[in-house]
Amino acid sequence: MAEQPPKASGAPGGDPRRMEVRRPVAELGARAYAIQLLSDARIPFLVGGAYAFAHYTGIYRDTKDLDLFIRKDDADRALEVLARNGWSTQSNVHGWLHKAFWDDFLVDLIFASGNGITVVDDGWFEHAVRARLLNCACKVPPAEEIYWSKAFVLERERFDGHELTHLLLKTGRTFDWPRLLARFDRYWEVLLAHLMFFRFAYPADRDIVPEWVMRELLSRANSSLAEGNWDSQLCRGRLLSQVSYQVDVDEWGYEDGRAWDESERRREREPEVVPAASGTYGGH
Repeated sequence: MAEQPPKASGAPGGDPRRMEVRRPVAELGARAYAIQLLSDARIPFLVGGAYAFAHYTGIYRDTKDLDLFIRKDDADRALEVLARNGWSTQSNVHGWLHKAFWDDFLVDLIFASGNGITVVDDGWFEHAVRARLLNCACKVPPAEEIYWSKAFVLERERFDGHELTHLLLKTGRTFDWPRLLARFDRYWEVLLAHLMFFRFAYPADRDIVPEWVMRELLSRANSSLAEGNWDSQLCRGRLLSQVSYQVDVDEWGYEDGRAWDESERRREREPEVVPAASGTYGGH
């Protein structure tokens, strides 16, 4: 095995009251070692997951791994750096992340989401925020990108809605709302749903979300009533939970909305292709 990683301080945000008492020092050291290796190699990455959430909200949750958000090309280079320094690695796990192990300690190099929508691009880095985590200088993703990526995590065993409401409560007044709306694009209904959860959870803090944002989204919802049903049976629930909505495709005759959406995104990346006629599946 390569040289041993340095010891980490154990405090995610430098606050001794939130020390990671449930994680061994060796594990925290491995996480800090990964950060240092990639920083020394000048590979851009962002520390996400529980660490970023704690940075923004002050809420610490125990985490079994270190999540690093990184562009795909940089993720490939990062995996090579870690492998050269004694880490065992796995590439393209599930098609959207790499994994690196120091003994039993895990680092995830995340370059997209499971449904393929929230790809890590330049915007994550243009609006990143400086932080000091695991006693290392680093950056965390913008709060808007965290909100965007977590909004689609609605699996039976994993629901990030409570993190979204807390993130919005603590940072929503500084949100770049036009940029967040652009991120959600045709998935605006997912954003509206989470904002309604927030309004229910915090009725005295509804003004954190600008009135114009709510009026815009509610106007879209009202317009969708006039549009009526889409022309074909499509289950877009599979963008939120692939497992829970499998029965719709396998037994109930619905078209796989996840596969359809991937095809739509691929078509949109090909500028020479003439857009499909509107109305095939109604308005987005």
